[in-house]
Amino acid sequence: MEEAEKLEKISLKPDFWNREDASSISKQIGDYKKEIELVNVLKYELLSYKELIELDASYFGDVEKSLSEIELKIYKLELETKLCGKYDKNDAILELHSGAGGTEACDWVSMLLRMYERWCERNNYKYEIIDELPGEEAGLKKVSLLIKGLNAYGYLKCERGVHRLVRISPFDSNKRRHTSFASVEVTPEVDDSINIEIKDEDLRIDVYRSTGAGGQGANTTDSAVRITHIPTNIVVTCQNERSQLKNKELAMKVLKAKLIALEEEKLQKEKEKQLGTQSDINFGSQIRSYVMHPYSMVKDHRTEYETSDVNKVMDGFIDEFIEEYLRKGV
Repeated sequence: MEEAEKLEKISLKPDFWNREDASSISKQIGDYKKEIELVNVLKYELLSYKELIELDASYFGDVEKSLSEIELKIYKLELETKLCGKYDKNDAILELHSGAGGTEACDWVSMLLRMYERWCERNNYKYEIIDELPGEEAGLKKVSLLIKGLNAYGYLKCERGVHRLVRISPFDSNKRRHTSFASVEVTPEVDDSINIEIKDEDLRIDVYRSTGAGGQGANTTDSAVRITHIPTNIVVTCQNERSQLKNKELAMKVLKAKLIALEEEKLQKEKEKQLGTQSDINFGSQIRSYVMHPYSMVKDHRTEYETSDVNKVMDGFIDEFIEEYLRKGV
């Protein structure tokens, strides 16, 4: 409430829209207002139900059902209090990369892509594919999504790491069991108000013909853009926009997000070094296993949370895994 009022006062100043972070502040105000409005609505509903029961106890059965729904909403609000990181409320850039396993691993990336798309749809997040690299025979070697919505990064950062699949491969004529790996990278989308120096001489920019599903126009022109940040060797690509200029702008935005994430990671490692601790969770760690044979199980190795309903998880029902991760603060 106090933070919302503080930002509101800033937005009322005559020169507010001359600020570089004006749009970012405006978005934060809107997000805070939505949260405050939801809290006020829940308080009103609870008071109304209390008064109703006091007037006539026969309504208790109906009220009890409504209270269960309110309890779930309050639980979600409590969970959001865990999202207090600097960029947790931001949109997210999610990247999937195939690992060991060849064609099987590329198919695994496609399966994960579908899982995250379903999760976005269920939680009213908008998403768009900004880059993709098809596998040689099937699936995808790599795919990048821009996911928009309040707390997108805060929730999806829980998915960062290596995801392992065990199943009977549909690409193996002998029906043998295969193990495949895919890595998930998640970075927050940042706006122009975040200052980070990127020198022109540190960039190598290449253009090439799009290989994604960007449409006939995109596939017949050199519209795809690859940017290499030479000092860090970070490479970002974007090819799903028809315009080379738009692809370049989006690629620069992704690069900026990756450089900021790199700085945050360095600060975290330095903090752990000073405290004499070492985080067990990092990008290269295996965070979750999806076993489809010889039994059905999805298990998160950080929280020990598991379920036997693999199909449900692959349909985008990963909220329990995310919530358990946030709740335990691992």
